[in-house]
Amino acid sequence: MNVGVIVFPGSNCDRDVQWVTAGLLGQPTRMVWHEERDLSGLDLVVVPGGFSYGDYLRCGAIARFSPAMQATVAFAEAGGLVLGICNGFQILTEVGLLPGALVRNRDLHFRCETTPLRVERSDRPWSRTYRQGQILNLPIAHGEGRYHADPETLAELEANGQVLFRYLENPNGSCNDIAGITNTAGNVLGMMPHPERAAEAIAGSVDGLGLFSGLLEPVAA
Repeated sequence: MNVGVIVFPGSNCDRDVQWVTAGLLGQPTRMVWHEERDLSGLDLVVVPGGFSYGDYLRCGAIARFSPAMQATVAFAEAGGLVLGICNGFQILTEVGLLPGALVRNRDLHFRCETTPLRVERSDRPWSRTYRQGQILNLPIAHGEGRYHADPETLAELEANGQVLFRYLENPNGSCNDIAGITNTAGNVLGMMPHPERAAEAIAGSVDGLGLFSGLLEPVAA
């Protein structure tokens, strides 16, 4: 599996993702600068966490216009796998690959903690190593992680089975306890919790590793 990790000014989780994909899983991983457009040869594009462009205007509002994200939109529309984590999730909603928006946390505080979430379905590429209903413990670190969408959009997400991860102890006030959603095709995933920070025992949990390792199966097949 060839992995590309988008790097913006202000990204701070890009190397964490690289460590998981290249260091732990041994997959070729290329760091893609935000001004690049060439995503050729990649199987997975990761939009990492951090504070792209300093989160000026609002989270992800500037990153959506970067050449790398414009290329990512085309990559996703062609069926490529795209994963947005934390700030990456915010960017994916801004660029229109996922519906809804991420807004200020319910208590207006930055939340940095480990939180439990439930796997809602196990038939997506992202969740094939998990069981439906399995509880994962993953770290969060965000001030604007409250998922919000209008009632019609929420109803569509639920009816289409696009909610992949749901908080058990909603830490930020997200509508419907949503922690992660996919597009209708299932090849784009946005999630606020950080699976790359829970990929080896020394970090306190390996619950996030399965999200990445499960992607190796369809590519190998």
